[in-house]
Amino acid sequence: MSAPEAEELWPSLDESIGRQPCFPSGPVWSVLPTLKGQMTDMLADVGEKRRGGVSIDSSKGPVHIDESATIEPSVHIIGPAYIGPLAVVRHGAYIREFSWICGGALVGHATETKHSILLPGAKAPHFNYVGDSVLGPDVNLGAGVKLSNLRNDGGEVHTRIDGERVATGLRKFGAILGEGCQLGCNTVTNPGVVLGAGCMVMPNATVTGVHSADSTIR
Repeated sequence: MSAPEAEELWPSLDESIGRQPCFPSGPVWSVLPTLKGQMTDMLADVGEKRRGGVSIDSSKGPVHIDESATIEPSVHIIGPAYIGPLAVVRHGAYIREFSWICGGALVGHATETKHSILLPGAKAPHFNYVGDSVLGPDVNLGAGVKLSNLRNDGGEVHTRIDGERVATGLRKFGAILGEGCQLGCNTVTNPGVVLGAGCMVMPNATVTGVHSADSTIR
């Protein structure tokens, strides 16, 4: 198995739903270094759109909240950030810099996102951490799932493909999850995880490396 590319992970992606990032050719994690530039350009195009009553810090960049998005009380958003059409951000969520929340995605209570993409229909609904990651369409994170993005020693993140250690060139890299993946409660992904479409992770698992589509991980 080689390093997967974006079209393998979300073959059913509906690109007509709001603004979405472009995925470069090559390993799917190559999108992460481009996220800041892509968001900067996109937000310059759509413009800032704030909402009264929402706690927003735009000192580092603009925040765009689509008029059809739902923002519940006690949410805090740090720009640059994008909240797309029909997205839902629930009570107590923390949206940090360079969070791209696409149309119909959900960020739930006490969930933190940072430098990450939630593609349409992705859900991080309860007590999740999503850092330097991409959640594909219709991904669901169970309560307490954490996508770890930084090694304890701060070194370059490596992943594993068929048991072989593969350098990613990234210091921060959480997880990239193919469409329809389901992660059970309290799962932790180590830095550099990639799950193919339709993977199922059992509760309380610790996940490492690249897994092919429709894998079951315990």
